[in-house]
Amino acid sequence: MHRAHHRGFTLLELMVVVAIIAMATAAVTFALRDDSGTRLEREALRLSAMLESARAQSLTSGLPVVWRVRPQGFEFIGLPRARAGDGPTPSEGQHQWLNADTAALVLQPPGATALVLGPEPLIPAQRIALGLGDRRLVLATDGLGPFRVATDTP
Repeated sequence: MHRAHHRGFTLLELMVVVAIIAMATAAVTFALRDDSGTRLEREALRLSAMLESARAQSLTSGLPVVWRVRPQGFEFIGLPRARAGDGPTPSEGQHQWLNADTAALVLQPPGATALVLGPEPLIPAQRIALGLGDRRLVLATDGLGPFRVATDTP
């Protein structure tokens, strides 16, 4: 008596193959993450660090510091000019965006075209919209805390 021997894959082999395909799909998804979103996040983190540094310099010097948007970037008014070896602190003058297509708009205070960053420890609530392509982020402070990417609406 000869038994018929079926050829095929076991359930375990099929599950291993499906798991491998799922991991490969996840790796490709993370590798293809939207680059404009990453670039905008980097721009927002850089700007928030520079705003906080300028705010701290304004507080220690007792002089008002103003931040405003320029055609190709932004500028700080009221900060001392950077000297060689000063490190990554903002200086008075114009700064370029990391990405030339970045745009910024002051949302709060309403109608403002610039932000005043001190010298008082408590400043008015402020919001800045950053855009790159179809991506948008909002940097905000309540006036006491640091500038952060806002997750809520004003």
